[in-house]
Amino acid sequence: MATLAVVGAGPGLGAAVARRFGREGFAIALMARDRAKLDDLAADLADAGVTARGYSADVRDGESLGAALVAAAADLGPITALQYSPLPSRAYLQPVLDLTPEVALEALRFSALGLIAAVRAVLPAMRAAGDGTIVLINGGTSVQARAGFAGTSVAFPAESAYGQMLHDALADEGVRVVQLVIPGSIPKLQIEGGVDGVADRIWQLHTTPGQFRTMLIPLDEGRE
Repeated sequence: MATLAVVGAGPGLGAAVARRFGREGFAIALMARDRAKLDDLAADLADAGVTARGYSADVRDGESLGAALVAAAADLGPITALQYSPLPSRAYLQPVLDLTPEVALEALRFSALGLIAAVRAVLPAMRAAGDGTIVLINGGTSVQARAGFAGTSVAFPAESAYGQMLHDALADEGVRVVQLVIPGSIPKLQIEGGVDGVADRIWQLHTTPGQFRTMLIPLDEGRE
């Protein structure tokens, strides 16, 4: 069975994407720090007929995250799709004049280094199969820095650069690497279909080859 791993799974977008891929026959590996919440989400998905299991991992700990992804592949089947969408801490959303090296480094661990660890865990199997999708979910500071959101304005572009390089390097191997930029809170953006509409968009990114970056809406219509 093909497996979708959602890194940063929660009751909003993560759950919606899990339901969408689950309808297509995917098993779902749910990853976040709080195992109890993951187990509740997995139970809700099971009630909807989706095979799902929670795995506790901290994206700031690459070894922990990699081990969780390896375990998920062993339990559920090869990870055909990876969504990297952990929600940044509010500590990263601070004015640039207050940004410290420590906070900047943690933000980079959370966004860029966590993604690198996740990719290194799943990419060998994808390349061997000649098929797979890696989806980055980022806010607007991935493409336009904002002085009031200094941590993500430093970390998201680094994550984006890594994703773009992967997209280019893997273009001829059947492995798609894409980024969906969501410049604000999904409920506030009033997207057609709400969070389920965004999940449909992510399914399209998985199934349709294209460019690296997709804007959910134009940047000037949303907020970080």
